Amino acid sequence: GQAAVFDMEFLLDQVCRPMIITIIVMVVGRFLWRVCFFGSAIRVVTDLRTCMFAHSKELSQEYYQVNKVGNLMSLYTNDLDTVQECFGDGILMFCDALFLGLLAVIKMWRMNHFLTSLSMIPMAFLMAAGTTLGKYLMKKWEERQAAFSELSDFAQENYSGLAVIKAFVKETKELMMFRRLNRENEDINVEYTKISTLLNIMVTLFVESVICVILGYGGYLVYCGSFDAGQLVEYIGYFSAVVWPIMAVSMLIEKTSRGKASLNRITELLDAKVDVKDRGGVQDLPSIHGKIEFRNLTFRYPDGEYDVLKNVSFTIEPGESVGIVGKTGSGKTTIVDLLLRTYNVPDGTLFIDDHDVNTVSIHTVREGCAYVPQDNFLFSDTISGNISFAFDDENQEAIEDAAMMSDVHDNIAEFKEGYRTVLGERGVTVSGGQKQRISIARALMNGPRLLIADEPTGDLDQESTDIVMRLFRSLADAGTAILMVTHDPEALGYADYTLRMDAGVLSRP
Repeated sequence: GQAAVFDMEFLLDQVCRPMIITIIVMVVGRFLWRVCFFGSAIRVVTDLRTCMFAHSKELSQEYYQVNKVGNLMSLYTNDLDTVQECFGDGILMFCDALFLGLLAVIKMWRMNHFLTSLSMIPMAFLMAAGTTLGKYLMKKWEERQAAFSELSDFAQENYSGLAVIKAFVKETKELMMFRRLNRENEDINVEYTKISTLLNIMVTLFVESVICVILGYGGYLVYCGSFDAGQLVEYIGYFSAVVWPIMAVSMLIEKTSRGKASLNRITELLDAKVDVKDRGGVQDLPSIHGKIEFRNLTFRYPDGEYDVLKNVSFTIEPGESVGIVGKTGSGKTTIVDLLLRTYNVPDGTLFIDDHDVNTVSIHTVREGCAYVPQDNFLFSDTISGNISFAFDDENQEAIEDAAMMSDVHDNIAEFKEGYRTVLGERGVTVSGGQKQRISIARALMNGPRLLIADEPTGDLDQESTDIVMRLFRSLADAGTAILMVTHDPEALGYADYTLRMDAGVLSRP
């Protein structure tokens, strides 16, 4: 309110210095502002990903028979990225809209109550329309993520089965199916984008309508003398500061819809029930000696329609080697799965060292067993890492001893990198027989008192089969209990006795 000479000193002291200070504060503040929000979003997603992975490891095999790998991987990629964007950009936009918009509206309200009230009416319609469209956007985003999951799963399955596709010359067929899924994914994305663009158009429409209201009624106030031209320009300037928060609100509605949809998909994974778990008060066994006893065990898979095991009863003492034979689907592998606590068993039907398995921790049971699976799964790691998988440290001498016992040492030595050779995905670098013998070596590294082998000689030649079977016989003579599922009559000759499975019923041949 006081006149001042506009000279260089005034320019520096009253204009430049305050502007420089304000700019520095804004730059530093905005940097810290974003570090705070984006850093928090990253930490939230990191914790969420850790919880998801920890929970995934606890889920039963039944869950993974229903939910495909591609769908699960999309949760860890697309959906988590969406949640991070919602927590980072979304909260930043919300705070920007809240503080900037609130301060601008307060200044507008102080200048003219009625004009500000008129200006807010279209904004109310915008919020109502945005909320309605937001629900529709969330539904469409769920459909989009489901389409992406299906596309991802199809691609993953084709990569894994590429050799089969080429062998049957079905590249064109798979390509056409991929194109169809890709087209469906495109259509859903385009539909989502149309709704999102409609929301942005509505925001622009309401913003321009408010400017018309301000110019119309504000001009009338200038005409009446309630406002002067400078105040009207100032008022429009304040509303211009509100425009970004309004745009941020529309973007926030879209991000929130996407975030909710993705979080719902993630929640389905986190809420999935862990079926196979320890009961309260279970005990840890200090060691397992190898005695196994089945007592009239009848079992049906959780989603099954009939019993796959019927009153199964037999006992394996430490130092005994028992073979189980039977037709495909007769229940042989189910016995192995129950021993490893892949599924729950009824109380009083399965005992290890005279302890009901339901009263012993699952960790103890699995740690005390050495397992040679039917599919011989190997990790994309070094050969040493695969053989010593059960241990944190790689004892090279013990690794080589196990490899020699399983008759795979000479094959490994032929590789350029030897035991340091990195295997391809699922062990595609090595042959079926080598993969099987590496799997046996991995089981031997555990120093087993109880060895469970499911078709351990299926990919082996006669010479390797004899070596492995003599190894099993020596382990049994040293006190290891061995349960072996096989179709190989030569392998059965090394067992103390054989049991036959037929439609879930166990008998001695």
